[in-house]
Formats: sequence, C-alpha cells, structure tokens
Amino acid sequence: MQPYLNLQEWFGAIDIYLFDQLLKGRIVPGMRVLDAGCGSGRNLVYLLRSGFEVLGVDESSAAIEQTRRLTAALAPHLPQNNFRIEAVEQMSFADAGFDVVISSAVLHFASDEAQWMSMVKEMWRLLKPGGIFFARLASSIGIEDQVRPIADRRYHLPDGSQRFLIDEAMLLSVTADLGGEFIEPIKTTVVQNMRAMTTWCLRK
Repeated sequence: MQPYLNLQEWFGAIDIYLFDQLLKGRIVPGMRVLDAGCGSGRNLVYLLRSGFEVLGVDESSAAIEQTRRLTAALAPHLPQNNFRIEAVEQMSFADAGFDVVISSAVLHFASDEAQWMSMVKEMWRLLKPGGIFFARLASSIGIEDQVRPIADRRYHLPDGSQRFLIDEAMLLSVTADLGGEFIEPIKTTVVQNMRAMTTWCLRK
C-alpha cells in the first residue's frame, strides 16, 4: 500500500489555475504533456507521480538539471532527454505531439511582440488537434492606470518589474487567428494593484 502523502508532497507548488484544470478532468493520466518553460518543475510533481508522459524545455541549464533530478526521483522510467535546454520559440519536438501544452509565467518575459508571437505559434504547433493549451501570463487587465509603457508592449509595473503585457483584446485576436476555442473565460487576478496575472485556456 502506498504511504500517505500530504497535498504538498502530492502536488508540489502547482499553479492553482492548472490545478483547477485537473479538478475539471481536462488533464488526465495517460496524456502527453509539455511544460514549455518548465523551470525546476514546480508544476510537474503531480503529473510525474500520476503516470503522465511529461516533457519540458527551459533555457536555464540549472533548471533543467533540477527537473531531471525531480523526474529521476518521481518517474524514473521517463528518459532524461525528455527535458531539454531550449528556447520556447524554437523547440525540437515533432508537430502535433502533445495532448497538453503548459506555459506558466513564461510569455511575459518576451522581449517584444515578435518573440511573444513566435513562442505562442511554436507551442500551438506542438499541440494535437483537440489538445489543451494552458497559459498564465502577466497582463494589464485591471491595472491599466498603474503600468507605464516602455516599448512594444513592455511595461514598468508597480511591483518594480518590467514585463511584456497582454490585454483582453490581444488574447481574443490571437485566439481567433490560431483557430482556438476558449475552454475557460479569460480570468485575471490583480494583486493589490501591483501586478495582474491572466489565465488563457484554449482547445486546438
């Protein structure tokens, strides 16, 4: 019998809105999942424990090494080459190979709109028809009067950071261009007028 695991052990530091997709039954064991910009694997603990085929990329070699160690501990059957040091806008996986593509707190690091679109199109390329795209990214929604423009959709935020910020009109336009279908309404959390994080969930 498997020993009891508490929620932190079972789910790690998973994004609460990604957890919501699990609860709604949209992401289920057996699916092939890509975390595009996986960092040290904070969103992967449950997936690795639960029989998903998990792959990921990150530009940080240190982050990929941490994710490989996490995978070796929780899902040793998965190849270490599932986790690669690559840019999100230029990944080495074949077209339409994933049931789910995750982009959690990555897209707002784009240097300009061209890079942002390159990342989105590359993730969309990898998604199977009917697959789910899940993104959490910084936006100007609800804090329009608190952000200061730099250039090409990059802004100074009240929390002192600089981010590429989207708005609702941009997400609606890009979704239409991709031919995606919203599976959730656009949801934004505003944190004390310091920053805003938006959830963008589509079906291909």
